[in-house]
Amino acid sequence: MSETSTHWIITLVCEDRPGIVHATSGAIVQASGNITESQQFSSDDTGHFFMRLQVESSADRETFEAALAPVIATYDMEWTLDVVGRPLRTLVLVSKAGHCLNDLLYRQRAGQLTVDVPLVLSNHGDLGSLADFYDVPFEHHPVTSPGQKLAFEERVLEVVEEHDIELVVLARYMQILSPELCAALAGKIINIHHSFLPGFKGANPYKQAHARGVKLIGATAHFVTSDLDEGPIIEQNVVRVDHSRTPGELVAIGQDEESRTLTQAVKWFSEDRVLLDSARTIIFK
Repeated sequence: MSETSTHWIITLVCEDRPGIVHATSGAIVQASGNITESQQFSSDDTGHFFMRLQVESSADRETFEAALAPVIATYDMEWTLDVVGRPLRTLVLVSKAGHCLNDLLYRQRAGQLTVDVPLVLSNHGDLGSLADFYDVPFEHHPVTSPGQKLAFEERVLEVVEEHDIELVVLARYMQILSPELCAALAGKIINIHHSFLPGFKGANPYKQAHARGVKLIGATAHFVTSDLDEGPIIEQNVVRVDHSRTPGELVAIGQDEESRTLTQAVKWFSEDRVLLDSARTIIFK
């Protein structure tokens, strides 16, 4: 390929039928494309076929879309076409805990995470200095009443529109989103929370975990739905602990897992590696 070649990402979702791979490959050849990465999955649960391709081609977007159009129409595909490495426009919501925000912004600055964060929104002012350190604009809007909650969510939608946001990340944002906001941004909001603990609720779950002598601490990153903490899971991690750990050490371990798990989920999403299959996800690693 020439120096003017573009590296494309193509994702395809449709009803599973014979001939999909053959037809898609033929269209890519027609667009002078060379497939450099290919992953596919057929879901027995939903009868859907999923595919992610990386293709190097000298063709422009219009040529590529024209070559794929007959295949997309024949198989009634949901599809995306993007450029490898394009930063994903991402809005981050936070409250007081800064570990997840710090990891996301550090990895963005280090070039390890292909996102572009134009703004951090928070219901507390605590993390303004952290956002300033990374030269990311920060807005603080208190949420202490139903009216303020509504105004905050309206601001979220304004930012989504103003900056053409493609992903909203709840980096330990400690407010429950309204069903209306969840519906407006369905499939575009990722949340993180602790997991693999017993059902400890309230403000001090790790203190309760210490008192019960838990042996596993972990984190779950998932899509946000109107059902609290029940959206499709993207990534989970877990680490073993024992009786020697103090409550403070359990908190630190948990925060490390939360940061690692959320960043991985955002990375996969930014690379078009996360596809929804009803209530679960297909992850093309």
